[in-house]
Amino acid sequence: QVQLVESGGGLVQAGGSLRLSCAASGRTFSTYDMAWFRQAPGKEREFVAAIRWSGGGTYYADSVRGRFTISRDNAKNTVALQMNSLKPQDTAVYYCAARRVNGVYTYWGQGTQVTVSS
Repeated sequence: QVQLVESGGGLVQAGGSLRLSCAASGRTFSTYDMAWFRQAPGKEREFVAAIRWSGGGTYYADSVRGRFTISRDNAKNTVALQMNSLKPQDTAVYYCAARRVNGVYTYWGQGTQVTVSS
């Protein structure tokens, strides 16, 4: 099993930056694909970005590509989401998620709030 804890959320003005971090427990972190999802008030949870277990492949939602960067450090059991040029529509609770390779995202963190003011 994997336990995930997010941090780094907060309030930022439009155009600003935030860096989210997700710390994972467990000895097998390096065997999991990792991702970030977000859920805005009144909306469904949506995919933001993902990174393969090896770090060799990254994937982004069209709405964040070019502004957000996902990365991981398997030695530290962490995954990060660097968010630049933030927009008010990026306001949401951001969740870290993990899955076994090519599986479904089974493990979820508790979420961290990101609020972007205009």
